[in-house]
Amino acid sequence: MPSTLDVLFGTLLIILVFEAGRRVTGWALPILASLFVVYALFGRDLPGIFRHRGYSWDAISNQLFTTTEGILGTAIGVSATYIILFILFGAFLAKSGMGQLFNDLALALTGHAKGGPAKVSVVASGFLGSINGSAIANVVTTGAFTIPLMKKIGYNRNFAGAVESSASVGGQILPPVMGAAAFIMAETLGVPYTDIILIAILPALLFYLGILAQVHLRATKLDLSGIPKSELPSIKEVLKERGHLLLPIVFLVYMLFFSGTTVIYSAAWTIIVTILISFLRKSTRMSFKDFIDALENGARTTVSVAIACATVGIIVGVANITGFGLNLANAIVSIGGESLFLTLLFTMVACIVLGMGMPSIPAYIITATMAAPALVQLGIEPIVAHMFVFYFGIFANITPPVALAAFAAAGLSGGSPMRTGFMAMKLAIAGFIVPFMFVYNNELLLMDTTFTESIGVIITAAIGVLMLGIAAEGYLLYSMNVISRLFMAGGALLFLHPALLTDAVGVIILVTIFLIQWIRKRKQPAAPVQA
Repeated sequence: MPSTLDVLFGTLLIILVFEAGRRVTGWALPILASLFVVYALFGRDLPGIFRHRGYSWDAISNQLFTTTEGILGTAIGVSATYIILFILFGAFLAKSGMGQLFNDLALALTGHAKGGPAKVSVVASGFLGSINGSAIANVVTTGAFTIPLMKKIGYNRNFAGAVESSASVGGQILPPVMGAAAFIMAETLGVPYTDIILIAILPALLFYLGILAQVHLRATKLDLSGIPKSELPSIKEVLKERGHLLLPIVFLVYMLFFSGTTVIYSAAWTIIVTILISFLRKSTRMSFKDFIDALENGARTTVSVAIACATVGIIVGVANITGFGLNLANAIVSIGGESLFLTLLFTMVACIVLGMGMPSIPAYIITATMAAPALVQLGIEPIVAHMFVFYFGIFANITPPVALAAFAAAGLSGGSPMRTGFMAMKLAIAGFIVPFMFVYNNELLLMDTTFTESIGVIITAAIGVLMLGIAAEGYLLYSMNVISRLFMAGGALLFLHPALLTDAVGVIILVTIFLIQWIRKRKQPAAPVQA
């Protein structure tokens, strides 16, 4: 039974967490958490399935203060063990010049291609986002460099912001770090972190393939050339100057998959290796000040993550004591009836709403607590259910009306935040479709498949995503009408559901539309569309 002193300190902790959350994450998360506290106090007066027996402040403060299902729960435990080490790893990589390496490497690889700066944005944001774990920080870091380049060659300002924001959000789903939320997923599910990495690889690569396809088609349609090769660094020069900075990432992958050691041990040694490798060249060598700055930046970032986790702990604690999470899951299943598709659709909407205005980690924790149980109730594997809600909790960052990553990109591009958000959703269309497909067919997560089967799945899924990009952009060899786009989208969905019959129908649709476009283009070559 909580004593008066327990209640006093519990109350103080809750107030401090609310205030810290406001300072670190803004108003959205503390307001949501406070609504849950109000719900715990007065839920007895609510009608329907969300009514509960009601709890006193003593019981609520005790739940949040003294149990491991409150503020001091799994999320903040993971932030104090796994996440802090990987944030420090990212901070040391940044100080050694990893951001410059990613930008230069992306320029060397894709800068000369059609619409080169947009492809540079996608590649650089993917590289950097997989390490630093923050969509908004990624937008600001790479967007300050890539958005002006995209506008310079002729991309619309809203489209330029959309490319940067959608690519930056995708870094949260791209191994090896995945925005640190993957560590919480592994801890929650009780599975090795390496299992999360393995099932996340193909969907993440398909997501980026979809963005690159639309970027390329838009550049072809507008006849946007890339940056002259004479103005770009060569791959050889980039790798010679900073290529050794890739070694810590290789070392991390080796430690995680082949060394047989723990994630914490692997992360700690990777930080040490990063520091040592930075000394291989003068341009990347860290001074004592760089070392201290990296520690400071890592600590500051970790504090923001820990405070977000603590604030979410209030929501999780109330959901557990009142049964809100289970009630919401039951409500989603009831509304969806016996239809898996409808249940997935309602779960997606719930995840996007719950994730609005949230950083990726609290967005995942909330959606995993509230929405994932609905899918598990229908017999979906827990790891698949969590990956599904993980995707849509993160994509709330580019989903209007509260699209934080898109708003940040619009601030850099000078475009409309709402238009940037809707364009980012269009670019990220593969990320909205693929989660539905891997629920229906776990082969897209490379689960329970042989090597030969995996190759087949990768090829057909890649074709499906390319067709999806063509349908979204409305252009292949020539501008497409609505009917052709609908057929192309249908063919894409058939390819994303691996089966011999669906693949055959998908091939017929793709070949037919290609031939129609090819014949039309031969008869009347398309004039470039003006930007």
